[in-house]
Amino acid sequence: MNIDVMKKLGLIGYPLTHSFSKKYFTEKFNNENIKNWEYLNFELKNIDEFMDFISKYPELTGLNITIPYKEKILKYVDWQDAVVKEIGATNTLKLLPNKIKAYNTDVYGFEESLKPYLKSHHHKALILGTGGASKAVSYVLKKMEISHKYVSRNPKKEDEIGYKDLKKEIIENHQIIINTTPVGTYLFPEKKVNFPYDFIQHTHLFYDLIYNPSKTDFLKEAEKRNATIVNGLKMLHLQAEKSWEIWNDKN
Repeated sequence: MNIDVMKKLGLIGYPLTHSFSKKYFTEKFNNENIKNWEYLNFELKNIDEFMDFISKYPELTGLNITIPYKEKILKYVDWQDAVVKEIGATNTLKLLPNKIKAYNTDVYGFEESLKPYLKSHHHKALILGTGGASKAVSYVLKKMEISHKYVSRNPKKEDEIGYKDLKKEIIENHQIIINTTPVGTYLFPEKKVNFPYDFIQHTHLFYDLIYNPSKTDFLKEAEKRNATIVNGLKMLHLQAEKSWEIWNDKN
């Protein structure tokens, strides 16, 4: 008698109370009548716990990776796709016998969710934050030939500026503003991105990778000034479906 083995997928990060990934995949499995698959949250307080964690769950087929481990986890993988190699960040792992493969589906999710909102005047962008998610955003903007700078609390590189440098002229010349920091999430609802909102114009496009809450204070301030606003929920759905493709690709 053959008994189908339950296959497990999951999300690694810390903390994970803000994430919709488990809800998304659980609903997907129910709605599409997908049997013998389960998606779980795994909070790791330290990335050094990763290999011990893997050994405890031999039935794991794949993992999504979120803040703060998109870059740190790469030291444990055996193979990286071309995008991961270039940007140095992953959000999707495929677990094979004796091999861990790293992919980045954030790139796909961000690109496809951004495209519908781009106008002819959107040719310069500011990326708030310099973590793993910001690298995926930068990769997409380069591909689209949209020049951009990072905004950092501690700018060190040539393509980085500080929040104190966000003067009126800078804001007016960069019509796409993208928040890749966790400021404003469910975890930090009382915090607001440190940004000179009074310089926002109706021609601006404000994109916040955060999707919980659906409208952060960052987006609310932009909306007050009639800018176009987008949250990260569509990106989440797109990257999740691309991850599902990778986990099920027999090749």
